[in-house]
Amino acid sequence: MEIIKDSNRIRGTSEEVEEAARRLRKQLTPAESILWEALKGRKLKGLKFRCQHPVGRFIIDFYCPSHKLAIEVDGSIHAQKQVYDQARTDQLQAFGYYVLRFTNEEVINDLSNVLNRISETAKLLPPQSPNAGGL
Repeated sequence: MEIIKDSNRIRGTSEEVEEAARRLRKQLTPAESILWEALKGRKLKGLKFRCQHPVGRFIIDFYCPSHKLAIEVDGSIHAQKQVYDQARTDQLQAFGYYVLRFTNEEVINDLSNVLNRISETAKLLPPQSPNAGGL
């Protein structure tokens, strides 16, 4: 799939995707809220994260632009969506993003391990230019 960026749109998104991201920021799941509280304000090793970040036709739960690191938090519905989730991960990887996935249970029950995995992964990824949010 080739994404053609309209000069008025950011990261190849549509107005609908950007509006959906705004809505999702106001309706975080309990697990997303827990993780966002731990990530926002550069609380994790000084890394800047964005919440519900639109990219093309996707919305990434959390995104660290300095390392093109996408974090997805999956609820129980994702057990039935594994093929879709893998296709989505493959597409994001084709855009140059590194994708980490965690279950709601991992975030809720073992946040310190989740944060450690995010931090360790970020250390392994090369730093990106300041405008790394684009496609």
